[in-house]
Amino acid sequence: MADDQPLCRSAKPNDRVHPMPQLSKRITTLNDTDSDGWDVFYRARRLKMSGADVTELTIGEHDIGTDPAILNFMHEAALSGHTGYAMVPGTDALRDTVAARVNQRTGIPTDRDNVMITPGGQAALFAAHMAALQPGEAGLYIEPYYATYPGSIRGTGAVAHALQTRAEDDFFPDAAALDALAKRTQARSVLINTPNNPTGAVYPRAVLEEIADVAQRRDLWVISDEVYDTQIWSGTHISLRSLPDMEHRTLVVGSMSKSHAMTGSRVGWVVGPHDAIAAMIDLATSTTYGVPGYIQDAAVFALEQGTGPEATVAAPFRRRRHLAHDILQQQDVVGLIPSGGAMYLFLDIRATGMTGEGFANALLDTHSIGVMPGESFGASAAGHIRVAMTVDDDAFAKALTLICTFASHIASQAS
Repeated sequence: MADDQPLCRSAKPNDRVHPMPQLSKRITTLNDTDSDGWDVFYRARRLKMSGADVTELTIGEHDIGTDPAILNFMHEAALSGHTGYAMVPGTDALRDTVAARVNQRTGIPTDRDNVMITPGGQAALFAAHMAALQPGEAGLYIEPYYATYPGSIRGTGAVAHALQTRAEDDFFPDAAALDALAKRTQARSVLINTPNNPTGAVYPRAVLEEIADVAQRRDLWVISDEVYDTQIWSGTHISLRSLPDMEHRTLVVGSMSKSHAMTGSRVGWVVGPHDAIAAMIDLATSTTYGVPGYIQDAAVFALEQGTGPEATVAAPFRRRRHLAHDILQQQDVVGLIPSGGAMYLFLDIRATGMTGEGFANALLDTHSIGVMPGESFGASAAGHIRVAMTVDDDAFAKALTLICTFASHIASQAS
């Protein structure tokens, strides 16, 4: 999913004069370990804030920023008075625009009642799982996964179960393993992400058809995170909702964050059956209470510009992917997981003998380059790192070359 900026974690006092009441298990078990997976990012950001010259390749934050035309429209919409409460499901204009976009791209009839606007893709993920899962039920997700996925499931009171995948299979899920896990856990939902963060994998039709078959056999909701659908480098993005008999059991998460570099504007959506969207609107009324109207107006403006702005936002990542291929072909220690989309490279550094976490920390200490360790995205990703292609071309090429040189040095010492 998408939205890639975590909140900084608060310090925990060692003692209290007046002990507070016990916190709920639901919130204290959002993370099943002491780490939320963002430790290297936090360290890199602290170093940078202290004045160190750190190249951050950690989070999916565009280096080009939001188009000034979008910001100007947002400004004018605010000045014109659209700063009060907006409709909780989203403005009619934005819901209609999103519905038309989905209809045009998937061929599945979609109207405004199939759409709820949310404060970013993360809120859409949580709402979708709240709609799909009862407390105590099993929700599945596929490794490697975006770091908030298990917490989004646990936050509903459900139990999160990961399906492991293998680098040798390009991290595509195995249908038999998914079916077995769904059967064993009596799962009620499965969360997929294509194009995938962190691997860049774009699920081909055959893989999606297998997932759809399992979902129908086991009566699962499928929550499909498609926030990177405009960043396709090879292959074709297919929305699982467009497969036969899947529109009534699929909840699709979308966002303006990645497609239009509007990460801080916090505007996303969930698309699904009318009854599911109506129930999620009740949830939004009790939680987020909608998205500011002037931001929604800007989103309508951005979407009405067609695919041109989306291509402009995607262009730097497509270009840097080519740069990366040229650099990686000149060495044989760091491997590249085939990347069909998204703004990341997923690199195999197992030849160094280091874990992804160990490598990422050593790289930060030695070369002041921040990357995300594979272990942040699940056990399947151990021995890998995720590199965000989010700095200018020269800085990116220099950093990637240093990563390869560093890995080769470590591998030579270990041999």
